Amino acid sequence: MESTSPKKLRAELKDYMDMATSEPIRIQRRSGENYVLMNEEKFAEMQNEITSLQRRLLAMSDIVDGKATEYLGKDTRLKRLKK
Repeated sequence: MESTSPKKLRAELKDYMDMATSEPIRIQRRSGENYVLMNEEKFAEMQNEITSLQRRLLAMSDIVDGKATEYLGKDTRLKRLKK
């Protein structure tokens, strides 16, 4: 991950935005605060992945806690695939 200061970011904004299409850019302030500049599509992908993982974790915790029930229905899709 590339790092820069706010002053350098302002001076070379176009270059850093071009770099952010392939990798996140860390912006470090003197106060110690850090910010990240990244491509919006990659950010949305990360958010979707986090949401997916959270749902899986919740489902797994329901199974462990005994809140889930076994599905006993007849799934014709599997039969169709086995032919």
